[in-house]
Amino acid sequence: MIYFFLNFVGYLINCGATSRSVIDGRVWLPDGNFISAGASKSLTVPGLVPTLSTVRSFPLENKNLRRKFCYVVRVYRGARYLIRTTYYYGGVNGLDFDSPPVFDQIVDGTFWSVVNTTEDYGKGLSSYYEGVFEAKGNTMSVCVASNTYTVSDPFISSLEMLILGDSIYNTTKFDSHALHLVARHSFGHNGSIIRYPDDQFDRYWQPYEENVSVTASKKIPAVSGFWNIPPSKVFETALSTAQLESMELRWPPFSLPNSTYYIALYFADNSDSMSSNSRVIDMHINDVRYYSNLVLSSEGAAVFATRWPLGGLTKITLSPAANSNGSPLINAGEIFDVLRLGGRTHTRDVIALEELKNSLRNPPLDWNGDPCLPRDYTWTGVKCSEGERTRVISLNLTGMGLLGSLSPSIANLTALNGIWLSNNSFSGVIPDLSSLKLLEILHLQDNQLTGEIPSSLGEMKSLRELGYVHMLDISAGLGYFKKKLRVGA
Repeated sequence: MIYFFLNFVGYLINCGATSRSVIDGRVWLPDGNFISAGASKSLTVPGLVPTLSTVRSFPLENKNLRRKFCYVVRVYRGARYLIRTTYYYGGVNGLDFDSPPVFDQIVDGTFWSVVNTTEDYGKGLSSYYEGVFEAKGNTMSVCVASNTYTVSDPFISSLEMLILGDSIYNTTKFDSHALHLVARHSFGHNGSIIRYPDDQFDRYWQPYEENVSVTASKKIPAVSGFWNIPPSKVFETALSTAQLESMELRWPPFSLPNSTYYIALYFADNSDSMSSNSRVIDMHINDVRYYSNLVLSSEGAAVFATRWPLGGLTKITLSPAANSNGSPLINAGEIFDVLRLGGRTHTRDVIALEELKNSLRNPPLDWNGDPCLPRDYTWTGVKCSEGERTRVISLNLTGMGLLGSLSPSIANLTALNGIWLSNNSFSGVIPDLSSLKLLEILHLQDNQLTGEIPSSLGEMKSLRELGYVHMLDISAGLGYFKKKLRVGA
């Protein structure tokens, strides 16, 4: 079920909560229907808003092991989603860990970002991360992941997934890329964050002031004319200069890693006394021309760059053009890091592993999200191929104490060359594996399987090793294999 919240569609998930809650007129859902791993924990910090008062925490069993834990959410294929994760530590990992852990977050098969909330937490603040991703299937996975630098249990406070309008950020090639928010500011605004209901998509516009003139607008443009539909409230203030001179902004107000960025800047002439076309500006970013002769009017304007290289501190220079009678101004800006998508595991393999997971009573905790990607975060026991077409090539679940049956779906993992399932508690019969033309090794010993070894195994030209000890009722037909296979433990 996909939920409709007033004017927008999507999910508001209160992580760790056990019941619905209504906050500012919007319904937040408990997270139990979206994830099976982790533990719900309540924070003891007084005065927290409900969405920060609980977290879902995930076990860090091995500090040298990369492991992901995924929320799996039903979505509309092809829709563009704003995904926002929020984190507030609150000392949930105990007295031995004063500072919040550093870990990763992943969407489907794409590494999204490192989550480092230490600085914000030291100031008593929560941290949020925002991205824009297109749904490639009927579900999306948003994952919290431990890395080698993670020293205590990863956690998450809330997850929001909201559908954006078709025009929003539509110059980005979402078939191959996604956007990670770096900064979004309403220039000249000094109040609280501008968000829903002012922004119909609940984007956060942070206040931003600098040592330049702040002007209040008398005319607000119709935002429906902007592709990105910024809230009209961001046009109520602007940064400008008192004289007909250039204006420099150090924005965003921190150093950027070397990457390619999406930049959107928003303008509207706030004067009702100047003649038409009298405010004209030239723009440079780090002294490289960004746009020339932009004519500002009360109808507003937006200037985009879909792939602009940046690194270090960024300087935006707005200058009056030669034919301008007014000083430059700027109302708002957004900047995103452009992420290349990490790909997806072959669909047939994903479905097969999901069916295998459903046949187990105690599947591995990290068996959610993409099985193979990102490559540092494959499912426990799963090995995948390199290259553009990602396939599952081996399955090693030896000694994991698994309970359940062997789903016939294993036969759909047609790139498998090895299966190691020994020393578990699998029951039932061995499925027909004759479709696994590349299978060389099959170990099923020390389980509770019944029935005969399927005769089709003897016809598999690639199979050279079969482990069978302590399976029940497997003697029938065993001689058929002995000349061909190395059989035993």
